[in-house]
Amino acid sequence: MKSSFAICSFLFAITCLAASRHATGFEFIVFEWPGSYCSAKHGCCYPKTGKPDKDFTIGGFWPDDLLNSRPTYCNNKTIFRVSQIQDLRKRLDKNWPSLRCPSRNSQSLWRHEWLKYGTCSDYTQRQYFETALKIKENVDILKILQNAETSLETINSSKL
Repeated sequence: MKSSFAICSFLFAITCLAASRHATGFEFIVFEWPGSYCSAKHGCCYPKTGKPDKDFTIGGFWPDDLLNSRPTYCNNKTIFRVSQIQDLRKRLDKNWPSLRCPSRNSQSLWRHEWLKYGTCSDYTQRQYFETALKIKENVDILKILQNAETSLETINSSKL
């Protein structure tokens, strides 16, 4: 399973690089997938919308450079306006829920992510959330991991 996570991380980096290099001043954008969030935190609180599907969710969408320098709070004059993403709300609730306890409205998480990290990208607030959702919805992580596992099994069985 460790090799699957390594492959998964590598694929995320490639996907994010391809999706964002032209749009930001950073080398790549990192997605953090909280698949183990609940067990690592000894439990979690599910959002009002219910337990997320058995799939990866977005944990964060962060500008980063190859030196692992993660700029934060780049524009303290920016305000989070939920009205700019109101029509994305259903997709955000599904793909980017807050699992932090006590259970909160995910809007607090989105506000935090936009102000801390999104303001350091070249995206508008709407573009920031749309881009994160688009990448998440266009990359089937479970299928990638399943294919990687199958490939590893094939390689291992051919060595016998």
